[in-house]
Amino acid sequence: MHEPGPPRTTSVGDSVELAPRNPDPDGTYEWTLRDAPEESDGGVLDFGQTSRADAPVVHLRPDVPGTYVLTLDAPDGTHRQRVRAYPDERRSVELRVPAADLPVDDGDVDRVSLMWSHNDRLLARDRPERDGDDWVYEVRVPPGRHGFSFVANDDPGNVHSDEVTVPGPGRPRVSLSATVVDGEAGSGPSVRIDADAAAPPDLDGDGEIGRNGGDSPVAVDFLVDDRDAAPEAVARIESLTAGDTLSVPLAELPDDLAGGIRIHAVPHADRYGAGETVRIERDEGGSIAVSDPHAPPEWADSPTIYEVFVRSFAGDTLPTTFREIERRVPYIESLGVDALWLTPVLASPTEHGYHVTDYGDTAADLGDREAFESLVDACHEAGIRVVFDLVINHTSRDHPFFQMHAAGVDAYADHYRRTDGTFDVTDTDWAELADGDMPEYYFNWRRIPNLNFDSPAVREWLLDVVDEWSAVVDGFRADVAWGVPHGFWKEVGERVPDDFLLLDETLPHDPFYGEGEFDIHYDTSLYGVLRKVGAGEAPADAISEAFDRAEWLGFDDPSRQMRYVENHDEERYLAEYGLWALKAAAAATFTLPGAPMIYAGQERGNETYRGPIRWHDGDNALTDFHRDLAALREREPLLRDGAVDFEGRAAGVSVVDGDPERVTAYERTTTADSVLVVINFADRPARVAVPPTFEADLFAGDGAARIDGEVTVESVAVLREEAPPSDACRRGDRDDPYK
Repeated sequence: MHEPGPPRTTSVGDSVELAPRNPDPDGTYEWTLRDAPEESDGGVLDFGQTSRADAPVVHLRPDVPGTYVLTLDAPDGTHRQRVRAYPDERRSVELRVPAADLPVDDGDVDRVSLMWSHNDRLLARDRPERDGDDWVYEVRVPPGRHGFSFVANDDPGNVHSDEVTVPGPGRPRVSLSATVVDGEAGSGPSVRIDADAAAPPDLDGDGEIGRNGGDSPVAVDFLVDDRDAAPEAVARIESLTAGDTLSVPLAELPDDLAGGIRIHAVPHADRYGAGETVRIERDEGGSIAVSDPHAPPEWADSPTIYEVFVRSFAGDTLPTTFREIERRVPYIESLGVDALWLTPVLASPTEHGYHVTDYGDTAADLGDREAFESLVDACHEAGIRVVFDLVINHTSRDHPFFQMHAAGVDAYADHYRRTDGTFDVTDTDWAELADGDMPEYYFNWRRIPNLNFDSPAVREWLLDVVDEWSAVVDGFRADVAWGVPHGFWKEVGERVPDDFLLLDETLPHDPFYGEGEFDIHYDTSLYGVLRKVGAGEAPADAISEAFDRAEWLGFDDPSRQMRYVENHDEERYLAEYGLWALKAAAAATFTLPGAPMIYAGQERGNETYRGPIRWHDGDNALTDFHRDLAALREREPLLRDGAVDFEGRAAGVSVVDGDPERVTAYERTTTADSVLVVINFADRPARVAVPPTFEADLFAGDGAARIDGEVTVESVAVLREEAPPSDACRRGDRDDPYK
């Protein structure tokens, strides 16, 4: 089936990509805009880089709010696609950089490029103009803190980076509950869907995020999936909405529910937020069941992840192979991890593997496919899932497809994106890219051209890659997930097995990748805060700001974040901030909601970010510290499932002896239990006073001791409550936080 997927959402001024599922490169497709809001001129239907009126992939840019209805004529029939457009979220802002701040003498600057997430991080697309002593660019962007770069002479080596804050509301959040209820007053049974919508906090001009939701009420739109019911049934069901509730009599549901009917809920106030979905199904016996079709696999409910930079894992004397990694599976198992994330293992001319030259073959230096599958089997025997690094935003320029594309072979003409070449020829790398039309790539990644997802041939090829490797491993970590269209990831999310994990790399943090796409997200918000705390640029209490930011961005579930202090792209935390700070930061990732990640070598005391693992001279005490964190998290459900509270009783923790700027505390709670976590980033122990109901330290590995209501904390203490707290205490009663 070539149906184009679920209803899509966007806002005026932003485009949304629409594409057939399971595309046939030889098939004929035609998109038609059937209906648009009365005030609309039809929006803009862009045919992308194919520039064909019969393009299989199109980009709709709405011009007014409302619902746009399109049809796709495909080889298997006609399909309906709706796009709900919300009001323009953008605000005007001026980006201004003094010419003296650019890393090139003013007289030598001929032109400047703006490069940031709002122009796909592409050079030469947007050009600031000279205004007196400054370079200036005026633009409209949504509220938020936006990092940007001015690039002198279009040379990525000449960059000045800055940040601009656009004040305004965040995105609302929604969670759904659905039940089958008996009818009242003679009516039949129905499915009741309740949406719990939360207002976002506001961001002020200083970049500070409020602690409470904004003043604008949050409404919810219920959208029936057009793939599951005829247009008349869709309209009839959606008309049954009453506020934040949709009650659907079973008699109104289509007779054929074999595949279920999906209903999406989208929160909106001043801005719109990421939607959630429920599926209604009828089994063979006629019983109705409701479920979340995008629920993560059970094994991936806040898993502990271990990332291995493959070619350095065997150490500094042996070359790394799949066999050498397999021999070390008992060590990985000893760390108490649930999932092993391997950096790319496919054929590539680079050590890091992110320049892929063959998606069907493993790298020769690592071993053949049989050896890789043996490693996967060994991990499974140890109870460890394997996460495969999926690199499909780009290929190596040494990939045969790119070589044929560059050589003008017609069959590969649309496989890669093109852009205008406006660069000076300053070295051999630039020479082949100058003089007009050239391959598109992000940043200064000159050797990895971007694939063109407007091409059905590319989509078919990469979906085959997804099918092939999802049958071997347990999950994908998607490299440069932000460079691949949402529509493609939605198709991947419905294509992989139900127990398969999808982990995104999105920079910056973006909740829309959780909208039927990814199960767990890179938490760049906490990562950035932990770096600032380690450097002494922010107090330890700033950890709570990362959670405020996630709420402002529109994330609803904090357990769906991957928490990390370093990875293969970042400098080692130990080298930057020292051992004491590393232990505190690692403890935070293991005691906050979410999926903690250890980057191999972090636990051994590595100080080079891609260097060989220190097997023979590593820090065994630090390794044991990480083992103890994983073991504590495994045996204490509160640390995996409990809510987090940075106020309430945690605010009653005070430093008696130590640096209060380097100590923070938070509570993990359920309705029946509670633990208090105290984290110390300082390079000496801190003595802190804690509420008297918190007694035994559960983390014996760090030697915390309680005497007369005070606890001495080296890096972390996790204290269990002596007795269940009162309801007032659960609410965080600030007048009497200990009662």
